[in-house]
Amino acid sequence: MTSDELALPTTPDASQPEAAAEPDGSKTVDRWSRPYAGWMVVARKEFSDHLLSIRFIVLILVLGVAAFVPLFFAASRIGSAASSVSGSPALFLALFFITSDPQSSAGVAVPGVYDFLRLFAPLLGVAFAFDAINGERSEGTLPRLLSQPIHRDDVINGKFAAGLAIIGLVIVGVALFVGGVGIFRLGIVPAPTEILRLVAWLFLTLIYVSLWLAFGMMLSVLVRSAATSALIGFGSWFGLTFFGGFLLSFLAGAFAPLSDTLLSTDPDKYLANSGLRDTLFRILPNTLYGESSIVLLNPTRTSISSLPASVDQAVQAQQQVGSLLSLDQSFIIVWPQVVALIALTVVCFAIAYVRFMRQEVRA
Repeated sequence: MTSDELALPTTPDASQPEAAAEPDGSKTVDRWSRPYAGWMVVARKEFSDHLLSIRFIVLILVLGVAAFVPLFFAASRIGSAASSVSGSPALFLALFFITSDPQSSAGVAVPGVYDFLRLFAPLLGVAFAFDAINGERSEGTLPRLLSQPIHRDDVINGKFAAGLAIIGLVIVGVALFVGGVGIFRLGIVPAPTEILRLVAWLFLTLIYVSLWLAFGMMLSVLVRSAATSALIGFGSWFGLTFFGGFLLSFLAGAFAPLSDTLLSTDPDKYLANSGLRDTLFRILPNTLYGESSIVLLNPTRTSISSLPASVDQAVQAQQQVGSLLSLDQSFIIVWPQVVALIALTVVCFAIAYVRFMRQEVRA
């Protein structure tokens, strides 16, 4: 972004109305004569650049394939469910979390749409932020950008807002694609409560991706080279997504072992170790997102963990009458996970913000 591309309309147009006069003779500032906020100008320019970039096209194709693959393999299962249980509640939401039939997908149960987004949606956050600041610095446009009549924090705020807007556009597009297939191909019409749950899940997905966007923004401020920040960002995503669970499983096996012998001799210890393992796995952001997604999309889920915390809770769960939860009840279950994702996002963005405000920028 160059200084010529960043135009701040500080003077009103001749066709716009003049400011009204006060009784004492002074003039009020008309809303048409106010300059745009600096971060809005930066966000508007960054959004247009992202929208026309190659990375946007590539990433939307990747997420499109990630949404199409589980929907394609689960189509027969969804179609049979729609014909046999037509009119059942939350059938439309099953498009987003149902897994494929292993017999129709070469013996492999393909995960649902939300599971694919859990794996590949962070690519959006890292891709649109890893060179947000250091890219401007390496091209020599950052000093000219900061020489404009805007505050320094408008730069990082505008870039973050633009990345969040373009990511929201992609996520909504994927959801509309999946929902359109369910409506026009399978004849599944969503109920109003299902639409509300879908909107809540989209908001959760945006929070999850914004965490990786803030992480990429932090790397772009802390690391001088865009190539190095990209390597760290994509490497962190790959490591946490595909090897984080393996490493935590190894640690959980050492500190909280689970075995059939322990289950038969000390059920309370077995359940306590299971709870400790669940808590350990919640260090990973994809675990927090996955647990929250399945509860918001599936109203029959009444808890996060598949195992109770104690024997008494196991007895109560067996005596509990199955029912559908309302959206507010489901949110009460997942609010700790949502707060944790928001807190991680705030921490990453705060580090990037404070560091950028204190950096020296020379022409």
